[in-house]
Amino acid sequence: MKLIEGKTDEQKQKLAQELVEAAQSVLGMGNDSYSVSVEDFTKDEWKNEVYPNEIMGNKEILIKEPGYKM
Repeated sequence: MKLIEGKTDEQKQKLAQELVEAAQSVLGMGNDSYSVSVEDFTKDEWKNEVYPNEIMGNKEILIKEPGYKM
């Protein structure tokens, strides 16, 4: 998961927990079958690197496009 910096460790833990629960609900499998990693980026990194290269630059694997443009 790529995020703009500033989220607390508690928020990241809750996000990971809910992502795993959603995956289990949709895909099945036990808790041990999943892992979640989080990468923090500055707003400038997001604008100049993440958004153009890793998000929009990978449209072939993008399941849900962002609702914003940069």
